[in-house]
Amino acid sequence: MMPYLNECGIVCPLGSTHSEIKARLFERAESGVLPTDAWSPGRVLPLGSVAMELPSMQAWPLAQRSRNNQLALAALAQIRPAVDQAIARFGAARVGVVLGTSTSGIAGTEQALSQYVADGSLPEEFHYGQQEMGSPAVMLALELGISGPAYVHSSACSSSAKAMASAARLLRMGLCDAVITGGVDTLCAFTIAGFSALESVSTELCKPLSANRKGINIGEGAALFLMTNEPASVALCGWGESSDGHHMSAPDPAGGGARLSIAQALHKAGVSASQIDYINLHGTATIQNDAMESRVIHDIFGATTALSSTKPFTGHTLGAAAAIEAAICWLAMQDDNPYGQFPPHLWDGVSDPTLPSLRVAEPGSSLGRPIQWALSNSFAFGGSNATLVFGRDV
Repeated sequence: MMPYLNECGIVCPLGSTHSEIKARLFERAESGVLPTDAWSPGRVLPLGSVAMELPSMQAWPLAQRSRNNQLALAALAQIRPAVDQAIARFGAARVGVVLGTSTSGIAGTEQALSQYVADGSLPEEFHYGQQEMGSPAVMLALELGISGPAYVHSSACSSSAKAMASAARLLRMGLCDAVITGGVDTLCAFTIAGFSALESVSTELCKPLSANRKGINIGEGAALFLMTNEPASVALCGWGESSDGHHMSAPDPAGGGARLSIAQALHKAGVSASQIDYINLHGTATIQNDAMESRVIHDIFGATTALSSTKPFTGHTLGAAAAIEAAICWLAMQDDNPYGQFPPHLWDGVSDPTLPSLRVAEPGSSLGRPIQWALSNSFAFGGSNATLVFGRDV
């Protein structure tokens, strides 16, 4: 049995429809990361925010009302007809939800505490349950009326990659016939202050692999997939997970855990490194991540496999990053991209001489045929690593 990605819903700083996202990514190479001080008063930073009007949650219990859950509902709306059909076909007990997030509703808590500091009272619309990590999975299960497994992975930047791997295992074990899986994360002052304290936030558009890279841009968004065993154009063919155990916030410079997660994903997919057509890097534009990842990629894949980091387009969406980058791979592998145009690498073009030579996918570059195999890396705090391999028409 193969876990197929039958439908994809995505809202991110590039847009809220497949056509809008593809136009900005493939045609215009236009970033959705813009300067703002909305989450860092007095300090303007490039951040990737979602500008669309989000679904109302006024009818929901207070504990479920959060911007994070609104983003999840917006992504769900794009795939809702197919999800409803799957529920009717398989039954409510046979459909699950597995998501990744790292912030949940923390932004709402920040706003509530600001009011508390100002006048000693919490807003009537605030409920502590809004920031529970499991909230988006519970909310989607309630929204859909399903009773299969519903839970969240929260392992920082690998969260939604691990969620998608877990969803695939639920299908393989026969515990579900369909799973809504992916990730959602929301901009908040907490994460921006935290990364700033680590001196990891760039005041310019991030530049992965560049000699001038200065750190990450943070973003928000959601990407959800309907995953079943029913054949579709793209499948999640392999996944690998590992833990460095090296440092709370820095990767193992030797990349031991990264190598292991990549090797596991390739082995599970039954493909060799030479078969991979495109690699979506974790590519945060921090000094240490790019150094580690580029060396690991060069050692395993050499210098000829096309690759890019799409974080300059969306910002680093933390717990949702792997799902959003999986969605970008999914879009690039559809029939309407017959020449295999690559998601481009948006940077200043100034290579870091201390890093190995790699084949960066410049805007407009393509494979010349459909992308058959794509690999995506996610490397998180605490050394939590995950790699996904996607196959077309398998």
